[in-house]
Amino acid sequence: MTGIHVSGEKHLVITTGRAHPQLAQAVAKELDIDLLPTTIYNFANSEIYVCYDESVRGSDVFIMQSVLDPVNEWIMEALIMVDAAKRASAKRITVVLPAYPYSRQDKKHKGREPISARLMAQLFKAAGADRIMSVDLHASQTQGFFDGPVDHLWGMPTLVKYVRTRIDPTNSVVVSPDAGRIKVAEQWGKRLGGVPLAFVHKTRDITQPNQAVANRVVGDVTGRTAVIVDDLIDTAGTIAGAVRVVLEAGAKDVIVAATHGVLSGPAIKRLTESGLRELVVTDTLPIGPEKQFPELTVLPIAPVLAGAIKAVFNDGSVTELFDGEIQS
Repeated sequence: MTGIHVSGEKHLVITTGRAHPQLAQAVAKELDIDLLPTTIYNFANSEIYVCYDESVRGSDVFIMQSVLDPVNEWIMEALIMVDAAKRASAKRITVVLPAYPYSRQDKKHKGREPISARLMAQLFKAAGADRIMSVDLHASQTQGFFDGPVDHLWGMPTLVKYVRTRIDPTNSVVVSPDAGRIKVAEQWGKRLGGVPLAFVHKTRDITQPNQAVANRVVGDVTGRTAVIVDDLIDTAGTIAGAVRVVLEAGAKDVIVAATHGVLSGPAIKRLTESGLRELVVTDTLPIGPEKQFPELTVLPIAPVLAGAIKAVFNDGSVTELFDGEIQS
């Protein structure tokens, strides 16, 4: 017999950066484990220090980091955590990014622009990541930016299950906030039981960030509850405009559902003044007290992440967690 053969069990550990530790704790609770004790702090000059307080040698390490403002600090912290795990001889390193950073910069709109979403993938690969896991990528082609497996998880089942309890499917319509999200709206319509579709015609000046103008609704929303669906809400200009034109087109009321509640700058003011009945998001990103308002509902994404982590650890199928459906 050649080589050395040892008997032993696989070892899963989850660690988290400082951006959203509550989500990592919820995932660990779902898996009935404790988080890996980790020391992280900033030096006086703002450089980040990371040290795992227990051995990760030969372990399957899942590094969780939600990326919010300040985006670049949390990205750098996650990269350093990957490097620390690699140098500590982790067997496999999976970076769990509930909301993928720079996801909207997935292609060039004009000359001399970067494709920053691809750069993110290259950085994590260079740091030593073997796998990336994320929820509702802004564009599915982002999966191809990483040289390795990418688990593209779905927030839709979580959102649909809740929204189904808040509407009458026989008198509702699913609305895409722009033509580019029609395929996602179609999935929503099917999951809600064949609800018809509409979309908002929108124009955007690519030279101005976070600015779009909702012009008119294409499709019949008169007298119906409109469910506007999107992947993320940042400054809420698009969504608030969509709510306005849908109500002006005769909708009875409006529910907005999105996976990632970034809610930057004027978002809360715009949303509370838009006339929506309810905004439903998941907790892929932390939503502090300053972002809370009566019409906001936050759903837990930890069960989805925990299920995917367990499937990857056990070399099972992540796709089967979402009924075998492939998101377009």
